[in-house]
Amino acid sequence: MKLFINIGLLILIFISNDIDFQKAENYFKAEKYSLAKPIFEKILKEEPNNLKAIEYLGDIAGIEKKWEDAITYYEKLKKSNPNNANYWYKFGGAMGMKAKSVNKFKALGMIDDVENAFLKATQLDSKHIDSRWALVMLYIELPGIIGGSERKAQKYSNELMKLSKVDGYLSQGYIDEYFDRYKKAETNYLKAYQIGNSKTTFQKLYDLYQNKLKDKAKAIKLKEQFEKK
Repeated sequence: MKLFINIGLLILIFISNDIDFQKAENYFKAEKYSLAKPIFEKILKEEPNNLKAIEYLGDIAGIEKKWEDAITYYEKLKKSNPNNANYWYKFGGAMGMKAKSVNKFKALGMIDDVENAFLKATQLDSKHIDSRWALVMLYIELPGIIGGSERKAQKYSNELMKLSKVDGYLSQGYIDEYFDRYKKAETNYLKAYQIGNSKTTFQKLYDLYQNKLKDKAKAIKLKEQFEKK
């Protein structure tokens, strides 16, 4: 009899957690993170291996810029499922953001972990776009003496081009803009905009006209065209 009671209680807990999870997920999607967080934490106490709850808590920690907490959650994820590319990408992203928030000496000791996490994600998933974007940005922003390289960034930009023309042209434009090659950046952003016709592609081209090329006429014309669509 006691066994049946225990089984019944477990079933009730799982049903309750499913309802709570849906509620927390809806709060998260509505960007009500302060409401979602305690529910996910409650679920995690009752189901310590609930990977989705861990991932959401890691995402919320990242949104709150609590990088140590985000790293802890994502590290649990990649240890639980080391073949999941997205877990490695998120771990590397949290590590990278933490590196930006600490002193340069401490940040130097974190660069290898950041790079290796992104590289691992690309190795696990040949179509993982975000990790390739992360490597483009990492190699462009890092000084050459500690591993930065336009050649390395270009390699992953080329991979992006094969996976998604929009991301490929945006990443090419990003590289060109970083090195003040604004006319080349314009060409690449324009191609991305023509293909993607999205808010992101519009914004990159618009910002280039406004802030780098200082061409208000082109910026205004682009904005008018985009708003008509």
